[in-house]
Amino acid sequence: MAQFALCVFVLVPWTVYLAVSLPDRFEARYWPLVWVGFDVMLLVSLVGAGVAVWLRRQALIPMSFVAATLLVCDAWFDISLSLGRDDVWGSIASAVLVELPLAFLLVMRARRVLKVSARLAWQRLGLAGEPPPLYKLPLFVALASASGVQSDVQDSMDA
Repeated sequence: MAQFALCVFVLVPWTVYLAVSLPDRFEARYWPLVWVGFDVMLLVSLVGAGVAVWLRRQALIPMSFVAATLLVCDAWFDISLSLGRDDVWGSIASAVLVELPLAFLLVMRARRVLKVSARLAWQRLGLAGEPPPLYKLPLFVALASASGVQSDVQDSMDA
């Protein structure tokens, strides 16, 4: 918890500083490298999510969230960097028709797998009934230690 509080504590003044200090215009020297690099990261995350699905691995959950986040960022940057130009409509169309729907599908698939995994873990821990909604679901490490599954908990904390 302290790490997240520290991140927020540092990010708020940093964001204010950027808002008042960044120039209105900036010429990027390595513009193609930035965009190609970003798209390579997006491609790697999509391939990683696809491979995880193919191999039926839990890694599809974080890989899907990473890919979805990068797709939303891509849509944001495409639109915001093309504002006031003729190609803004192409950026909006790409965001609305491709990037944002794909991001939504990735999140929904990861959420569905997460819910099924939570239900299976809930049953494995011998807890009664159905697990609570994801936003109320406690960390399984805490649940496992409370129910006496110490070896798995200790292994996960040591890793």
